[in-house]
Amino acid sequence: MLIVDKEKCIGCGVCEANCAFGAITVEDGCAVVNDRCTLCGACVENCEPQALRIEGAEKSNKVNLDEWSGIWVFAEFRHGVIAPVAFELLGAGRKLADARGVSLAAVVFGDGVEAAAAELIAYGADQVYVVDDPELAQYREDVYGRIMESLIRDQRPEVVLAGATAIGRSFIPQVANALNAGLTADCTHLAIRPEDGMLLQTRPAFGGNIMATIECPHSRPQMATVRPKVMAPMPPDPSRQGEVIRVEVPEGLLRSRVEVLESVLSKQDKVNIQEMEILVAGGRGLENEKGFELLRELADELGGAVAASRAAVDSGWIPYPHQVGQTGKTVCPKLYIACGISGAIQHAVGMQSAETIVAINRDPNAPIFDLATYSLVGDLFEIVPLLTNKIKENRGR
Repeated sequence: MLIVDKEKCIGCGVCEANCAFGAITVEDGCAVVNDRCTLCGACVENCEPQALRIEGAEKSNKVNLDEWSGIWVFAEFRHGVIAPVAFELLGAGRKLADARGVSLAAVVFGDGVEAAAAELIAYGADQVYVVDDPELAQYREDVYGRIMESLIRDQRPEVVLAGATAIGRSFIPQVANALNAGLTADCTHLAIRPEDGMLLQTRPAFGGNIMATIECPHSRPQMATVRPKVMAPMPPDPSRQGEVIRVEVPEGLLRSRVEVLESVLSKQDKVNIQEMEILVAGGRGLENEKGFELLRELADELGGAVAASRAAVDSGWIPYPHQVGQTGKTVCPKLYIACGISGAIQHAVGMQSAETIVAINRDPNAPIFDLATYSLVGDLFEIVPLLTNKIKENRGR
């Protein structure tokens, strides 16, 4: 918690003026902290009288940074296959490992996962740690967390990456907490600082209004989760050679307080917008759910799927699995047609890596046009039907 030393505080107001959260006010000549405080530490750094401190912020363990080496990627295995985000992380991890001059390893848990090791090596891994046990057939976060923590303590990688999926988001924070390590969630860019080898982790902050670059200078491993479809995988090379390391897990680590009764695929998973090459997305400009009928017709003609901004989803016009953006999914299609979407940064971070972006909006100053490959200023209710009919004509329908 943030502590104010009343004897040192001079009531200068610097902390109040610089607090982005409005968590500090000066009352009767002394700083007062309210429940908006996020313990970001900015006020502590700017307090010349040193009247502010964060209690409990000191690390309980000091680490020798030189003892930690290597880049690790958690390769999520689900429904009998490696999740695509693992290959994307191996592509990013390969660049990080080459920049540091260290090895790149993949870690995979599950039942019958050893056959996946060759595929992970083909996508860039130098080593693959395989934890293959029938007890890991179903995901249980306490078991995954304990095994990952044990492996990290034994091998000491300097960087650990995982997908910002439902599984990655649930157990990786548990591991970071157990190791007293830093963790940056939902990263969109990763890089190595040449001077000292520090991992620079970039992610949207303050509701997506800015991009923040975060580093963990005093703890290891440096941990980050990365959204699917943000990083590009390397082309697989079946001729690559690597080492497969089979890990025997003590029985105690496999005991769980969780019992999985059944695992089923949601019907909504049948159409995954992250796997589509063409997306037609709608936003607030559609005015109501009937507007999506126009988009579905165009998407069907193009062989694509319908996506949406948060505004459309929050209005109840289309289900959440179609949402693109900071609080939705990150997509990277070959063609993204944005209809009636303003292009706020919260949406842009989810689709800006599309190969070709076509924007349709009545507002010529809409931010979406800054991202667009092709811009159409006009009424989407006129333009979209024209596009659909033109495609039909070209196909002789």
